[in-house]
Amino acid sequence: MSETGFSHKPVLLPECIEALNIKPEGVYLDGTLGRAGHSREIVKRLTSGRLICVDRDQAALDAAEERLAQWRDKVTLVHSNFCELDAILDGLGLEGVDGMLFDLGVSSPQLDDGSRGFSYMADAPLDMRMDQSDGLTARIVVNEWPQEELRRILWQYGEERYSSAIAGAIVRAREKKPVETTLELVDIIKGAMPASALREKQHPAKRSFQAIRIAVNDELGSVDKMVRSAVPRLNPGGRLAVISFHSLEDRIVKNGLAEYAKGCTCPPDFPVCVCGKKPQIKLITRKPIVSGPEELEENPRARSAKLRVAEKLRER
Repeated sequence: MSETGFSHKPVLLPECIEALNIKPEGVYLDGTLGRAGHSREIVKRLTSGRLICVDRDQAALDAAEERLAQWRDKVTLVHSNFCELDAILDGLGLEGVDGMLFDLGVSSPQLDDGSRGFSYMADAPLDMRMDQSDGLTARIVVNEWPQEELRRILWQYGEERYSSAIAGAIVRAREKKPVETTLELVDIIKGAMPASALREKQHPAKRSFQAIRIAVNDELGSVDKMVRSAVPRLNPGGRLAVISFHSLEDRIVKNGLAEYAKGCTCPPDFPVCVCGKKPQIKLITRKPIVSGPEELEENPRARSAKLRVAEKLRER
């Protein structure tokens, strides 16, 4: 299935709703509004409660006016990056919330809009910004970043085994003229790969495009900052649910939650705890929740989705 052909069903929807343990009078935050699929199901369950919907992409917020119209009195729309969680909640005068959901990665509307430059299947200017007011674009990364930095992001963020060859090919191409469009970049990537790699089932440019997109939007830095901000801002008994789509994001979420669940950071040979850190959460999921066969058949995007859930401990 092509990357632009994803269905728009929200991933792991029943599992997310169950994980959040929604109280009708509670305050909830959907940090990745997208097409509002998760948000609709959360807000439907609220009576006197409130839902804060956050997205970096103004287009998502504009579309939500219609999608969430019948519950608009319970919804607050915020144009921001979820890593600015503290500033968002402070700006709304909220100490904490009863639940937060983050569905990481690129959203279907961004992929479907060929002009945004996320897809290797449609020709468009090299953009890839989730927030179109940000300064850094894919064009800048491809044409201005040093060869070694390109190699690093292709290897680290895309797990691209031909990262050195592709980075070299990009630099040689841009010395002749700037690389302007997605399909120009696809041709450069294909030209740098051996014939055997071009015959593989996965599109040859998929890993490189993922890597550049992650770099443009600082996705991994945002996830790390979000986890560190989210746990302290949960009310006691509140739930945090995070869906990730690749191993780098999942590792950040897993390690961040494990740190908050462990508490004490003293070396194991210390006879008594001197750091005074106590566990702040309990892990509801030791292993991530993944999609069942029925969802996978309906929604191929769910194939790599992993949901991790934690609950804020009550003060003892």
